[in-house]
Amino acid sequence: MRHYKNSPEHLLALNTFIKLVRCTNSVTADIHKNLPSGLTVSQFGILEALFHLGPMPQKELAQKILKSAGNITTVINNLEKASLVSRTTNDQDRRFYNISLTPKGKRLIQDIFPAHADVILERLSKLTEDEQEILGKLLGKLSSHK
Repeated sequence: MRHYKNSPEHLLALNTFIKLVRCTNSVTADIHKNLPSGLTVSQFGILEALFHLGPMPQKELAQKILKSAGNITTVINNLEKASLVSRTTNDQDRRFYNISLTPKGKRLIQDIFPAHADVILERLSKLTEDEQEILGKLLGKLSSHK
């Protein structure tokens, strides 16, 4: 930041943001490096969301994993081709689809999720429980748009 001349508040915010992004990228890469061959981070996110939250409309699923509606369609198409999820029309509005895990998809996520959770535990165990609680509160505060 030596070439950017602005207030100390700007420099602190920029430096903090850089640390946040680097940390996020490092932890995310570590957590997802052991995904089965051919499974993308977005595909894993969909399988995980459906595993924990159950079937849901495609639009809601996109919001849960922070993907655009256009991108989520491609990801779901690929999961459907692999017989890991299924699409059914929504009973309330036939323009929308509900996405569900297939038995094959459920077996896959049940098999790979424990190792995923172990890597998360390992990475976050660098922080004490109190530090994890504080970090969670700070990130929640930072995530708020208000």
